[in-house]
Amino acid sequence: MELQTLATPSSLTLWWEKPEDAVRGETYKVLLSGQPSIETKVTHASFAHLAPEASLHAKVMRNHVLLGEADIVLPALPRKRLVTDFGAKGDGQTLNTHAIQAAIDALSPGDELVIPSGTFLTGALRLHSHMSLYLEEGAVLQGTERPEDYLPKIPSRFEGIEMMCFQSLLNLGHMDHTSPANCEDVLIHGPGTLSGGGQALALNIIASERVRLQAEIEALGDKIKEYENNNTIPGRARGRLINLSNCRNIRISGLTLRNGAAWNMHMLYSRGIVTDHCTFYSEGVWNGDGWDPDSSENCTLFGCTFHTGDDSVAIKSGKNPDGNIINLPTRHIRIFDCVSEYGLGIAIGSEMSGGVEDVRIWDCDLEHSLYGVQIKGTKKRGGYVRNVHVSDSILSRFLTCAVLYNDDGEGSAVPPRFSDIHLKRVHLTGWARNYWEKEEHAMAAIDLSGFDVPGYEASDITCEECTLGKDTGISLSHTKNIRLDIAQHD
Repeated sequence: MELQTLATPSSLTLWWEKPEDAVRGETYKVLLSGQPSIETKVTHASFAHLAPEASLHAKVMRNHVLLGEADIVLPALPRKRLVTDFGAKGDGQTLNTHAIQAAIDALSPGDELVIPSGTFLTGALRLHSHMSLYLEEGAVLQGTERPEDYLPKIPSRFEGIEMMCFQSLLNLGHMDHTSPANCEDVLIHGPGTLSGGGQALALNIIASERVRLQAEIEALGDKIKEYENNNTIPGRARGRLINLSNCRNIRISGLTLRNGAAWNMHMLYSRGIVTDHCTFYSEGVWNGDGWDPDSSENCTLFGCTFHTGDDSVAIKSGKNPDGNIINLPTRHIRIFDCVSEYGLGIAIGSEMSGGVEDVRIWDCDLEHSLYGVQIKGTKKRGGYVRNVHVSDSILSRFLTCAVLYNDDGEGSAVPPRFSDIHLKRVHLTGWARNYWEKEEHAMAAIDLSGFDVPGYEASDITCEECTLGKDTGISLSHTKNIRLDIAQHD
């Protein structure tokens, strides 16, 4: 088994894939040369207060059997630059966009920009390759609520359609689905907070876009019913909290991520993105997703907690017709040891026209979510979702389903395919937390549905050693090759 390593000059985090036969709560022993061993019941461990440039050897043991090992050399200490040295003020009132951007632009490869304690008001910022950004305890990088602070617009993709969008609070890379990565090796970390303009910024952008798009919206007539609501078209131009486009080897660690104008983290045409030990807050923000890999590969999320105004995680790969034409899948996604305290849970789709495959979720607590884990698409999407594994987790529900919203755009000639989906040692409570009222209601714990076209049923779905909460149901339609091994529990 390959041992994954995430190193800073003074710390090391290790993570590994859960063995097929391991159950939740098993103990792993992690050994690092020169350090006391760590015993952990999750599939990651962190060591702090290490010496820069140290050469280390790490091992992970399970039941006295070696699972994996790795040799690591920690990086050297970076040259640190304080943002206040460039004139930025953490008084919560001074607009610091130019001062902070000047500090970022002045960084040489390997340098780290430090945001000290205080509230630093800013508009959009652009990071570059081979740098790090550190937010100290008490530091808040606070985005404004004014749309003009996120101009000029940049190429992006929102809900599966490439378009010009307002910039995000932090922007990395330039979007181009025909090109390789153009931003790499960036670390954004620390105990501080990235806070966007939230719903106020979202509404201000929608108001400005509604004026610009008035003729287009009026020309739609009754076709506006194919959209989610009347804010959908002007709302698509919103930026995110963090935008990663055409990026590679980016880590975001330890932060509080709060109140993007739409999604909080969006990884587009990117690979090797790791997010760990972060807390996401976006209650009350429309489309306030937490973590969204979009036509991206090898993205990893662990040790995070979500209080989100939409999906905690939304795995995407484009929307008809753009997604079918660009045809870049999202694959090799790993999500483990995460908790949803409020929100919809983990979604795959509905924008999945480029395909989604090889998604593994383990040791997660999604009991307090509306959907638990949901695989969804519209009949027009095309594409596929396959090779999805969920294990050793608590879910409110598990669903594969067709949805009717966000259904504009020329459709694919065929419906999507949902297949090769496996649950193992999963407890499904059958009680879903109402997203708006925060009340819990009994619902079907398992609701599986494909599409009403022969050959496009949801297929090859198994539940092995799973348990249901009391008085919960199972709903099956347009499915085939379903195998359920389920016990009933209070």
